[in-house]
Amino acid sequence: MTSPSSAPTPLPPLPAGHTARPAVPTDLDAVFRVHADAEVLDAGVLAIEPEDIAGDWARPSMNLADDTLVVLDEHGVVVASAEVSRAGRHRDAAVHPQARGRGIGAHLVAWSEQRARQLGSPTLGQHVPEGSSPHRYLAGLGHRVGHTAWVLVLPEGRSVPERDLPEGYAFATIEDEARRHAAHEVVQDAFGEWEGRGRESYDDWSATTVARPGAQPWQLRVVEREGVVVATCFTILDSQGTGYVSQLAVAREHRGRGLAQALLADAFRRARERGATRSELSTDSRTGALDLYLKVGMEPTQTWVNLVTDLGSGADLGSGAEPADE
Repeated sequence: MTSPSSAPTPLPPLPAGHTARPAVPTDLDAVFRVHADAEVLDAGVLAIEPEDIAGDWARPSMNLADDTLVVLDEHGVVVASAEVSRAGRHRDAAVHPQARGRGIGAHLVAWSEQRARQLGSPTLGQHVPEGSSPHRYLAGLGHRVGHTAWVLVLPEGRSVPERDLPEGYAFATIEDEARRHAAHEVVQDAFGEWEGRGRESYDDWSATTVARPGAQPWQLRVVEREGVVVATCFTILDSQGTGYVSQLAVAREHRGRGLAQALLADAFRRARERGATRSELSTDSRTGALDLYLKVGMEPTQTWVNLVTDLGSGADLGSGAEPADE
């Protein structure tokens, strides 16, 4: 039972006629539309797919009843959505462009910070396009830049130079569970070197990769040495014809041998063989990989920032007035 002293601060009120509740599986299409329309306005492109949200919601660590919130207008239409994930460290939130300026964003921010504190996280971050309305809004609430991320694309007609694997190394397409677990370990060890990145369970990882709706075996590619997985790459072929490398990792002791470039060239080529007309990936300032991608001919097209707020003080940031350009 919550004592009066530990009771959460009341959330900022929603506009008249609006209600909020946890998301349910049947909300997926409506939540996708909110995020898609917001992304087109804020980033100028559409990259998110329904499968991205479905994969997130399928992670065992995601409890829709506690970790998500949707806001409905007076007609029962979903106009905003938020979720808190990664043990309370990350927020995905969006307000539909037609519903902005009503105070809904303040409600989402305060709710998500409240949920992150319940999960014991000292910080909460959200990725937003640099210079966008959400960037200005969260910066105005005192959020700081945790890291910067870039979306890079290969110019039309260009490909990543092929690079032969060193002697003793070989490509493999994963067909069995044991090798999928090995690929997961390579990713977790490599990504775990990044500041603020915790380990992800196999079941959580697989929900957004090998078990992502529509996933096929070719998408998870590995490099092996003496039968041991030492590098891996997961590629998504989206509905717009983009071959998107969503994860690329090389075990520390096997770096500096050209494995990342070989996997990258392989991934984009295999996606093109299956109909991709565009090759894309993203990286951020924690990885140190930007120079590699620039060196092989990729060009930045978007910049995103991870805006972070510190939760240790217990103050409910975001409970004040909301700027009109939220």
